[in-house]
Amino acid sequence: MADTTREIERKYESGDSGLPDLTGVPGVASIADQGLVHLDATYYDTADHRLTAASLTLRRRTGGSDAGWHLKFPVAPGVRDEIRAPLSDTLPEDLARLVRSRVRGAALGPVVRLRSDRDVRHLLDTTGRLLAEISVDTVHAERLTGDGTARWTEIEVELADDGDPAFLDKVDKRLRKAGLRPSTSPSKLARALAETAPPTHTPQAAPAPAAAPAAAPKRKHRSRPVGEPVTAGDHVLAYVRAQRDALVELDPAVRQDVPDSVHRMRVATRRLRSTFRSFRSVLDRRTTDPVGVDLKWLAGELGLDRDQEVLAERLITALDDLPGTLVHGPVRDRLTTWSETGHRGAHGKVTGVLDSRRYLTLLDTLDALLADPPLRKKAASGPDKVLAKAVSKDLDTLSGLVTRALDLPPGHERDLALHDARKKTKRTRYAAEAATPALDAPAKDLVKSMKSLQGLLGDHQDSVMARKTLRELAAVAHAAGESDFTYGVLYGREERRAEITENALPETWKPIRKSAAF
Repeated sequence: MADTTREIERKYESGDSGLPDLTGVPGVASIADQGLVHLDATYYDTADHRLTAASLTLRRRTGGSDAGWHLKFPVAPGVRDEIRAPLSDTLPEDLARLVRSRVRGAALGPVVRLRSDRDVRHLLDTTGRLLAEISVDTVHAERLTGDGTARWTEIEVELADDGDPAFLDKVDKRLRKAGLRPSTSPSKLARALAETAPPTHTPQAAPAPAAAPAAAPKRKHRSRPVGEPVTAGDHVLAYVRAQRDALVELDPAVRQDVPDSVHRMRVATRRLRSTFRSFRSVLDRRTTDPVGVDLKWLAGELGLDRDQEVLAERLITALDDLPGTLVHGPVRDRLTTWSETGHRGAHGKVTGVLDSRRYLTLLDTLDALLADPPLRKKAASGPDKVLAKAVSKDLDTLSGLVTRALDLPPGHERDLALHDARKKTKRTRYAAEAATPALDAPAKDLVKSMKSLQGLLGDHQDSVMARKTLRELAAVAHAAGESDFTYGVLYGREERRAEITENALPETWKPIRKSAAF
């Protein structure tokens, strides 16, 4: 079974003088020599180095105290989460699943072997507690897909578990004062690949052409950073690319059941689908509509877990707010059992979905769409009018939905209409998000307004679903001979909460529609 640790470290180029004396570092009372360790690691990747491109490393290592399989995910500069699995001849399935969104159908194979002689020392405080481990690594790298080799020496400082990251700043100050400089490579693997890469042939430069007559002065354009969106199509594709990246990056977190990861992945899925629908004047719907069908399917599958999580939190919080005199029977136990049982079932299904051919094909389809986007004529136009028109169209549709909902009497039909308005609010928000880099303040203001409206309508929909669940739980409790009184109290409070939300909606919506600059 794999386990995860947070690794916080800094790497330095080894100076000619080797490791300096660190006894003067504030907090360090003593340094314990741990001796020399021989490490032998084989790194795995696809033929086109997909894991390396994403700053992920996957290795099988022997030697030292943590022999086994290690998969590292970047968290921040100098910070990685390392997931470990026991030593085996083949890649453990637990780790294979965590790189599936990157690897998909490609084969993983050995690409680099690193053999290191690691001279280890422990930095200890006055109580003998470990502050950090510092090592001098003499590395021999061998590219397994060619014949390149390389050697180097580096110094690595790794913070102890639960250590204060500020301590690394103190060590850094001492090392820099001694002449050491941070490594320019993010990892040993990246350095090995760079230093063992086959030489590239540089063609001889062609002779310079004869000077041409001076051209008429050209109109000056604002200098743009490389890759900055220019056209309407550029802006839409930049937003699509960001959401595709979010799907791929969140996949491992969802598989590991990281809190809020399912919600964030579902939001990325909905943002993609909404973007395809809102910007049909930019992207050809003959290509994007079939992708939207798969995105809707994925959002629905992810929703099984997320909806359960939201409802459970809402109901348990509501129960906590009740006076003890209104709690009759084992309500908390039944709610907890319902929550845990539902989560286990939903999470198991979600991980199955992420292993499905349909999901992995969807990721491939999104890659292909971004590589060869189905741009329409308006995609080449300036973003201001094209994007503003699309956002305005969504806002007009939303206005009609809100008006219709408010015209209906309270009840089931109004609940359905408000739910439709909520979904359109999200779509309008996402369209404004995509347009923000081009439209600036008006789009930012609309995003803020849509978040507020979405929160209001979301609370109403959660109340609808909470009442449905409370009816079901009350029926089960009654059948088991338990009191259903408390479920009725909670139901009544949810009814009142929904009523307050509906009464607040006109005053919330009116200034939003009036101030929208689209």
